[in-house]
Parts: sequence; structure tokens; C-alpha cells
Amino acid sequence: MAKRFFRILLALLYLVAGIVHIRSPVGFLQITPDWVPFPEQVIFLTGVAEIAGAVGLMTPPRTIQHIRYAAGIGLALYALCVYPANINHAVNNIAIGGEAASWLYHTPRLAFQPIFIWWALIAGGVITWPFRPKQP
Repeated sequence: MAKRFFRILLALLYLVAGIVHIRSPVGFLQITPDWVPFPEQVIFLTGVAEIAGAVGLMTPPRTIQHIRYAAGIGLALYALCVYPANINHAVNNIAIGGEAASWLYHTPRLAFQPIFIWWALIAGGVITWPFRPKQP
């Protein structure tokens, strides 16, 4: 029951984040590193990826399980790929909406990114660690 709750919670978080990426890209564009080509399109596509991943996590088990599995891998890779933007935001103290965030914001955000990767893999059924696999 807890695993299902956290899978749904992660799907909701990514759904909301995806919508925000598409509807309000300005803040994301500000923290995107300069070396990222076509940043507007990349931000839009990250929003699409988040929404697709959220939908994929919500597929019913046993019917199209490979979609949930693929969504878990995709969201884990997504979280890994956006990490440079989070680092750029923190290291360069980029102000969004006229306000710079403190390290009280950046430190947990940067530290939590590997947990988002793990969470996506658990939610997609890719890994079970540290939980025990279901007994047949």
C-alpha cells in the first residue's frame, strides 16, 4: 500500500512539474546552463517527458507493466539529466523572479536528486532495493 501511495505521489509531482515546465518556462530557462542547445525546446520537451513519465507510472499493473518500467527508467534518467541545471542554479546563485535562493534551499534540493532517481526506479518496478521482492 505504501509503495502504491509513493508511486502515485511521484506521478503527481512529475505531472505538476511537467505542466509548470510547459506553462511557465522562464525560471527553468534562467537556470539552464549555457552549453544546452535550443534551451526553449529542451525545457518544453522536459515538461512533456515529465508528463509522459507520470502517465506511464499510472499504467495498471500486469496489463502494460513494461510501460511503467520504462517510465521509471525514463524519469530516473530525466532526474539525472536535469541535475546540471540545479547545480548551475546553486553555484551561480541565479535569481528567479528577482530573488536568489539561499543554500538552505539548494543543499536539500541537490542532495535529494539521487533520491528522486531511486524513487523513480522503485516506482517503475525497475529495482526493489532496499525492500524485499514479493514472494510468489
